[in-house]
Amino acid sequence: MGSTTIRVLDLFAGAGGLTAGFHEASDRFQSVAAVEMDPYAAASYHETFPDTDVYAGSIQHWLAEDAVPSGIDVVVGGPPCQGFSTLGKQDAEDERNRLWEQYAQVIRRAEPKFFVVENVPAFGKSPQYRDFLDATSPGGFLEDYSFDFRVLNAADYGAPQTRKRAVLIGHHRDMSAPGFPEPTHSPNGDNDLKPYETVRDALRGVPAKPDMDARFDEVRTQVGSREVPGAFSPRELHISRNYSDQSRERFENIPEGGNRSNLPDHLKAPCWLRHTTGSMDVMGRLHWDRPSVTIRTEFFKPEKGRYLHPVEHRAITHYEAALLQGFPETHRFIGSRTAIARQIGNAVPIPLGAAIARRILKEF
Repeated sequence: MGSTTIRVLDLFAGAGGLTAGFHEASDRFQSVAAVEMDPYAAASYHETFPDTDVYAGSIQHWLAEDAVPSGIDVVVGGPPCQGFSTLGKQDAEDERNRLWEQYAQVIRRAEPKFFVVENVPAFGKSPQYRDFLDATSPGGFLEDYSFDFRVLNAADYGAPQTRKRAVLIGHHRDMSAPGFPEPTHSPNGDNDLKPYETVRDALRGVPAKPDMDARFDEVRTQVGSREVPGAFSPRELHISRNYSDQSRERFENIPEGGNRSNLPDHLKAPCWLRHTTGSMDVMGRLHWDRPSVTIRTEFFKPEKGRYLHPVEHRAITHYEAALLQGFPETHRFIGSRTAIARQIGNAVPIPLGAAIARRILKEF
């Protein structure tokens, strides 16, 4: 194995979750540049990786400025997927679906050895996926590249979270296909694999009561013309949320492992009384001895899913969500509570990113 630096370009970079995974895998990976439209996520990225040239703006503007650096070995990123996500209404005309084209344009200009696209599992059945296939076919504008596609579960790679992501790993046709990382974990530790990491593993040692509210209210930094909270380490995000008396009463009536179905009728919302089927994760408690459910951007709202603490009468905190995503204590976050939650929930779990990076590392 060589010792040379592997230069990485991160598109749709968010707060740098995928980059964090690559850096965890090897210090040979050097993040040269990153592009992120959300100014607070971009600020978090820059604070965490100060040696990276972070462009806080749209990829379209970045491309128009002809800012693609040379000598890139790996391009990584996850174009926004709301238009073909299985969450909510699908919209084939959503302009965000076309962002794969900008990603592809960067590949053509940067000419990397490898590239990684991560997205929701539904990406594999989308028109955008078929467009990517066409682009890498003979005569396509990415005909010098080929790729492999698979849906991976982050829990299989040591994340304390069940989160399935579509992963597309591409390679220049002069290079060998790196393939996909082999799972290191399984539900029960079968076949010489380690047992899944659990919520209990991830949250071991975390104070039961949030204790960083004062810190969050004190620390400020400048992003553009606005003064916003930050920068914070994950531990500094163990912050509370104000709940109504009714919400607290609901939490107190949901047992370990329970959900909205365990509530007495007088504490159920009218829609829960009318609809006794469908998702039961709403107002559900995480299980101590399983991986968590997918940590989404509104994990701090118990009404959005199984985001109640296993035993405490509250939703998980930003700190706990960051731990379930695998963020190291060296990471930094900037923005409002909602903005930081979005950064945490949108990230690729760090153990999954590291597993992908280690697989690519074998080709250098």
